[in-house]
Order: sequence, then structure tokens, then C-alpha cells
Amino acid sequence: MEKSRRPQQLAFILLFGLWLPCCLTQTTPSNSATPTPSPSPSPQPQTEKLKVRLAGYPRKHNEGRIELFYKGEWGTICDDDFSLANANVLCRQLGFVSATGWTHSAKYGKGQGKIWLDNVQCGGGEKSIELCKSRGWGNSDCTHDEDAGVVCKDERIPGFVDSNVIDAHVDENKIEEVRLRPVVAMAKKKMPITEGVVEVKYKDGWAQICDIGWTIKNTRVVCGMLGFPHERKVNKNFYKRLKKRAAEKVPRPKVNVSAGGRQTSKAKANSKSKQSSPGKRLYLERQKNYFHIHSVACLGTEVHLAACPLEFSKPNATSACTGGMPAVVSCMPGPLFMQNSGLKKKLKISSNVRLKGGSRVGEGRVEVLKDNEWGTVCDDRWNLQSASVVCRELGFGSAKEALTGGRLGQGMGPIYMNEVKCVGQERSIWNCPFKNITMEDCQHMEDAAVRCNIPYMGLENTIRITGGRTRYEGRVEVLSLDSNGTQSWGLICGESWTTKEAMVACRQLGLGYANQGLQETWYWDSSNVTEMVMSGVKCTGSEMSLSQCQHHKTVSCQKAAAKFAAGVICSETASDLVLNASLVQQTVYIEDRPLHMLYCAAEEDCLSKSAAKANWPYGHRRLLRFSSQIHNIGRADFKPKAGRHSWVWHACHGHYHSMDIFTHYDLLNANGTKVAEGHKASFCLEDTDCQEGVSKRYECANFGDQGITVGCWDLYRHDIDCQWIDITDVKPGNYILQVVINPNYEVAESDFTNNAMKCNCKYDGHRIWLHNCHIGDAFSEEAERRFEKYPGQLNNRIS
Repeated sequence: MEKSRRPQQLAFILLFGLWLPCCLTQTTPSNSATPTPSPSPSPQPQTEKLKVRLAGYPRKHNEGRIELFYKGEWGTICDDDFSLANANVLCRQLGFVSATGWTHSAKYGKGQGKIWLDNVQCGGGEKSIELCKSRGWGNSDCTHDEDAGVVCKDERIPGFVDSNVIDAHVDENKIEEVRLRPVVAMAKKKMPITEGVVEVKYKDGWAQICDIGWTIKNTRVVCGMLGFPHERKVNKNFYKRLKKRAAEKVPRPKVNVSAGGRQTSKAKANSKSKQSSPGKRLYLERQKNYFHIHSVACLGTEVHLAACPLEFSKPNATSACTGGMPAVVSCMPGPLFMQNSGLKKKLKISSNVRLKGGSRVGEGRVEVLKDNEWGTVCDDRWNLQSASVVCRELGFGSAKEALTGGRLGQGMGPIYMNEVKCVGQERSIWNCPFKNITMEDCQHMEDAAVRCNIPYMGLENTIRITGGRTRYEGRVEVLSLDSNGTQSWGLICGESWTTKEAMVACRQLGLGYANQGLQETWYWDSSNVTEMVMSGVKCTGSEMSLSQCQHHKTVSCQKAAAKFAAGVICSETASDLVLNASLVQQTVYIEDRPLHMLYCAAEEDCLSKSAAKANWPYGHRRLLRFSSQIHNIGRADFKPKAGRHSWVWHACHGHYHSMDIFTHYDLLNANGTKVAEGHKASFCLEDTDCQEGVSKRYECANFGDQGITVGCWDLYRHDIDCQWIDITDVKPGNYILQVVINPNYEVAESDFTNNAMKCNCKYDGHRIWLHNCHIGDAFSEEAERRFEKYPGQLNNRIS
């Protein structure tokens, strides 16, 4: 794009010191002064990548009727001779790893238009369906009653770019990309860009929109596309003055030259004063304006400018904006993206809606707060308008995708909403019409999610990973300023580098979640970068970039060699373990267990320290026992970090430990001090049971694979060894029982905030009661504060 500008334009810019290219006119190659129609799609499928999509209703995001885009028209495939091999090829073209099945007889409804392929026969390894044997394009003896469909495995190919899951019903070929070009020099240096001339991608450059009839509703749509929740009024007089100055002929400045050929100080001063005015800091190409679009008439609820009624300028039009000027918009960024932190208090973000389980900023499962408890939204009739309301109330732009089928993980609590029908103008999803839910209506496998438009911040330009086998792994390198003020790339000290810091690095890179954070990277020694420029990095895990994390002001690294630099392995998906809190509350009891039955438990460090001083084998220990049911509600299987070759065999209990510490069981007093604790290794990670339609993958018997499949759970019954807290030394009183899964962040998860479960606990010396058991992030902040102060059950009744 930049290479296509006319040489004389560049000379003009350099002469006057003006920086903004063609703000108000179209930027096109020098050989295309007059716009020409776009070429029609090539009839040769080999020259253009074949487009494939899923369609039909009702369906989940990973299933549907197969439609192909050929010769400018969408069409279907006949089910004659269709096979799982065909489905595998198509699912991979759609970005899924494989197919789990296929459908015939128009299960997802009848398509329209052409039936492009018939009697398709693939081997299964082809890269495109067009490479398989068939009767040829458009040669079919079928009707749309025989349209074929596929069911794909809900796992994306790493690195595959997601397509829109729910169609916006717009022609994306007309308007694909929109940007704001700032007209004030200082505005270009700040991120995000919030005000400027609206430009649309057109051919090899950018074109403008005529502002005649332009409304604040149009501005709202543009701002939403660019990641901003609100629009602002523009000072049009400022831009009119600039336009007027640009229209005037700018004289070539006179330069006084001294005998030595240098510009005199007086000439320099005059030149500098002229450049400092707003008109001189703005470059406006003085040629006949050409506007690609005019007469835009958005309702304000659209998620894309292409969905609004608008007119395109005709190729032979000389002027499409008589008396007008290019449309200019100004947007209000959400609190996360404001440069001035002092303004954050002025913009309120919803406190009763949140996103969970997403790898990137502005994406996640939609959760809403009701009666101080968080719950999910069912995906029936979930669309881009409803998703956009959620995005905007959380400080983002309109929705890029409205995701269905628990696509960003499943919730565990109540489901509050179904058939949400937002118009798009509502301030909150709670203002939209919706149906209350019953257990028969929806399950968590139907939880709705969103991906919101967020402002471009350029954060990915200051980080990179090198040396890995794929683009998802490598040594982390960050851009920093040296003592001379120049940028060079540098390494991060691996000391104290954990999964949390790696999560932020992967998010900044746009590569999803962190599968691992590595403190040594000697096996990735491929870059010539050797200097450590950052150390002591400590993140909460929710930051947008490593620069937002705590770190040393000056680099301090004991192992400063490059082989000890921090590294990451990123992944598009991750597991998410959650404990069933209600089951803990239902199964709790006290057992006085004889010491002669606790030899194995003592060997595995499952008793309190005072047990070592007991008079073995006489006496007993008092144990607080309960069952743990641990669900994987994420998007990837939970597997031990260590391979089976390093698992530890425990002869006493006759099993392998794949993780040394899998959970912590603690009893805390009112001020948070531990009064008793339990140590729980992973006796055996396996699929005890699964939700409907999900098959078990992991079983410990016969040295089998250990793990927890997505949609399955691992049950540790109350009556197995070490499924307890030793409370022999605990006095009667009110306590908090706390269970933390994966406490050392040893295995990557999409959400660590739901790994802890808490209960109010009352112990009278003989019996024990648990109340208000809940996941750490299940209650509102107010309810959590009340929980911390709750004294426990005061009588023998259990509510």
C-alpha cells in the first residue's frame, strides 16, 4: 500500500514536513486513477482457495449442512457415496482436527441453489474436497432432499484462523476492513486511535466515506467494530477548517540560503512556525476527491458497517460528495484501554455480567449475577446483537462472534437465561427479553459465549518467541529501550517464571493459553539475542501484556546465561478443573480411625505432624472426611505434566502417583491461619463418569493413561485413604474448609480463579457441619465478604 504512492506526493510531504498521507482521498496505485470494478471470482478452483461453511438449523457450531462457494455461488454436496473419509477432509478444511460423523437426507435442512458435487469419494488424506473423485462441478442427479452434512470433533487445528460461527448476514466482500486515520500528529502516537477519518479497505488502498447524512448511529457501528463501547460527538468545525486550508493553494516556502549553502536561522524559524499550525501538521492531497461510499444509514444496532444500508460510488462518478467532506468519528474507549487511568472511574463496567474461560481479552463464556450467585446463559437464539450488548457493557466493542455449544468451556452453577432477544441498543443483557430456565430446557453444554471486538493496541509487536519447532513455542524475547534510547530485542530471566507469566505472554502473542512456562530453554538456542532485559516478572495472569506485570526496575538474574531465559509453550485450548461444592457439603462426616489402619497413609504424608509422636499402633486419629468430584469443564483434557516414565510407584497402596500434589485440603480459622491440613497426591487421575455423549479416555488400571477428559469427572470417594483432613489437634470452633485443586499451577488451565472451594465449618468437638460450600468465584463480592464473617451453624439443625 505504502509503495504505491506517487513519487511527487512523497516529495511534497518531505518538503513541507507534513505526515498524514491522503487523509481525505483514496490511496490507490499510480496506474489506477479511475476506479474499476473488482474482478469476478475465478472459475478455476485451483487458483483460489475453496470456501467451505456449515449451515442449517438447529445445529451446534461444529456440525451442519456442508456448503461450498464456487463460481461466485454457494451450493451443497449430495449424500450419494458420502463417507466418513469425505467428512474428515471437509472438517479439516473448516479448521477442526477430524470428523466424528456425517449426515444424509438434509438432516440440517435443505440448501438452496446449486448442488455442486455428487458421488464424492475421498481417501481421507486430501487437503481439499475438490481433490477427491466426483462427477465434476455442478454435475448431479440429486435434489436438496439429499444434502449431506458433517459432525466435526470440537477441537481446532492449532493455528487455524477461526471463521465467524454465526453469520452476520452481510456481504463481507464489499467492506472487509475499517480503520480510523488520525489527522493530528500527536493522536497517531497514542494507542488506541480513538478519533479520525473513517477509511475502508478498497482494492490496494483505503477510501473514504462521504459525510452527507452521516449520523451518530453510523458512528456507533464504526466504533463498535473498532472495539469501543461508546461513541462521541465530533468537533466538525475543526475538520472543516482543515478542509478549507487544504483546499487553498499552499505556496512553496521561500528559503534564505547562506553562502555556505545552509538555511539561515530566520528561515528555520519561519519554517518551524508554519509547520506547527494544525493546517501544516495535516497533509491533504490536493486532487479531486473520490469517495467510495455514501448515504450510510445505520440503525446503530448493526455489528458491521456492511450490514447497514449504504451506496457505493459508481466507477465513472466524478464527485459523490458535493458540499460534503470525509466522515470523521470519535469513540470512547473502555476502561481497560484508556491512556489516562484517572478517567477509569467515570466509565462504569457492569458488575453483574462477566466473561470466563477465554484465552484472549474480550472473549469468554457469558456469566450473569443473580441473587449474589453467578450463572450462565443458554445458547438458544443466541445471536450477534445479544452478544454485542454483553461486549459493550463490559467495555469492549460490538461482538465479532456469538458462540454456542459451550464453545469456551462449560459453567458449573445455575443457568439463568434462555432465548435472550436483545435489539442491540440495551445497556445491559438484563434489559433484554429472555426466558427463565428450567433443567429440562438447557444444560451447560449449551452455554453461550462471545468474542468481542477490542481496540488495536499493537501489544504483539513488543514480544516474540524464537527457536521452537512450531510458532506456539519458543524462548520469549521482548523489545526494550537501551541506554542510548534505541530498541533491541532482549531475554527474560527464567527465575520465578511460572505458568501465570507464560499465560500473559501467550495472550500478548495472540496464541491462546500457556501450556507450560519454562525456566530453562537451552534446547531452543537459535537466536543471536543473548542479553537479559527483564527479571523478577510476577503476573496475576489476567494482564494484557508483560509490561503490565510487576518486574525488577534493574535486571537481577543469578543465572544470566541465555539457556536460562524464560520460554513458553502456548495452546489454543486448555483444561479447567472445578470441584463439585455441593457434594462436599453432602458427604462430610467425622471418623475416629485406629492407628493400626493408617500405616500407608502415614507413609504417604497424609496425617498431621503430631501423628509421628503417637504411640503406634495404639490410639486413633480424628479425620474430617468427604468426597471430591472434580469436573473438567474446559476445552482440553487435563493430563499430568510428567510423563508416565517419571510417575512414582507407591507399593503400600499399589498405585502410581502422576502428580505429587494434586489438591490441598485446609482448615482455616477466622483470620485465615491454617489449623489443620491435608496432603493429596494424585492417586489416580481417571474418568469416573462423563456427561451424555462423551466417552471415557483415561483409566488407571494396568498402568493406563491418567487424566480427565473434557466433559468427564474424577470421583475420589470419602472412604479412600488420604481423602481427609487430620483434625485430631483441632479445638471446637468455627472454621473455613478450603480445597484447592492444582495448587501449584503445575498443569495449565484456562481459569485458575475457580480452583478453590470454600465452606463455612462448625465443629463442636463431636460433630461437624458444613454450610455455604461454593467455588471461589461463584459468589458476588458482597456475598463473599459476608461468607468470611459468617460464624458457622449455631445449633444442631442443618438448613
